[in-house]
Amino acid sequence: MLENAFKGSKRYYGWMTALLAIIGIGFGFYIWQLRFGLGITGMSRDVTWGFYIAQFTFLVGVAASAVMLVLPYYLHHYKAFGKITILGEFLAVASVTMCILFIFVDLGQPMRVLNVLLYPTPNSVLFWDMVVLNGYLLLNIVIGWKILEAERNAVAPPSWIKPLIYLSIPWAVSIHTVTAFLYCGLPGRGFWLTAILAPRFLSSAFAAGPSLLILLCLIVRKLTKFDPGKEQIQSLAKIVAYAISINVFFFLCEVFVVFYSNIPEHMDHFKYLFVGLQGHGVLVPWMWSSLALMVISIILLVVPSTRQNESILAVACVTVFIGTWIDKGLGMISGGFVPSPLHHVNEYVPTIPEILIALGVWATGFFVLTALFKIAVTVKEEVAGVAS
Repeated sequence: MLENAFKGSKRYYGWMTALLAIIGIGFGFYIWQLRFGLGITGMSRDVTWGFYIAQFTFLVGVAASAVMLVLPYYLHHYKAFGKITILGEFLAVASVTMCILFIFVDLGQPMRVLNVLLYPTPNSVLFWDMVVLNGYLLLNIVIGWKILEAERNAVAPPSWIKPLIYLSIPWAVSIHTVTAFLYCGLPGRGFWLTAILAPRFLSSAFAAGPSLLILLCLIVRKLTKFDPGKEQIQSLAKIVAYAISINVFFFLCEVFVVFYSNIPEHMDHFKYLFVGLQGHGVLVPWMWSSLALMVISIILLVVPSTRQNESILAVACVTVFIGTWIDKGLGMISGGFVPSPLHHVNEYVPTIPEILIALGVWATGFFVLTALFKIAVTVKEEVAGVAS
């Protein structure tokens, strides 16, 4: 099946070439970072996790969202999702690949990642984050490939794949839960010191991931002969509607607890993000935009008439994706570091090299995603052709 990734139209080759060009630019700046150090980024003594880890945090959620297809299809026998489950699993593969790459580029010396393997520390949350990420990547590669191969050959999947599918369901939840524990396990950071951080991560994940998958399904329908199905897209849209509503509810719960308790150490982080603090507020317009986008998306998705209009649905999915990306990909990280535990405000702004390296990683992920989707869609078209 792998040969299908090397066959395509001029538009397909043009898209892949453009992604390779962006990857090349990002890699060039990464070589500069490797030689010079993380001094080319906007990170500092006070802000030690920046744009790279923000992308990692967001993409872990996108990867975990594959469970929103796997669980209904395999546990609740919702057969309609059988048509697109493979797309969700391949989206998870591309997302975890980007997660791992963002960890690599965040390390000043990437060889240090071997220390996690050479000197394992099971009492460290970071060790378990490495275990669940790589395990989830392997699970989705094996499950997705074997299921697609069985579909192509018109045979039943091997019996040993079923336990792996069931294992992948709690594993998907665990990858984002463990990531949340990395943050809320730091007692000096009041913004993250909340038991509701993992549920907030999961709710935003189950909104952002399916919204991206809906957009990808609409693109696949337009550019290929494979139709993911109207029922499938509408079912995903309902999942996004519930998830983004719960995500905003959790955020409002945080706001109530923080300001009703009137603890300055906790309030200052929210003040910095939404109204500015000590004359600093670079993220204020971003955070209000994020909140506005999420509220708009809730209105568009909850109302049946707008949700069922696929043009409006596409707009709603874009607002969900961008809104959650700002909230979790910018605000969640910077908001935890600014102000510092000593209440000093040292703002973080990513530099141009940092952004270009991040774009290179995103391009790598979309390169992998495009190749995997090309394989899956080609097989789906072949099977449909045989059936007709």
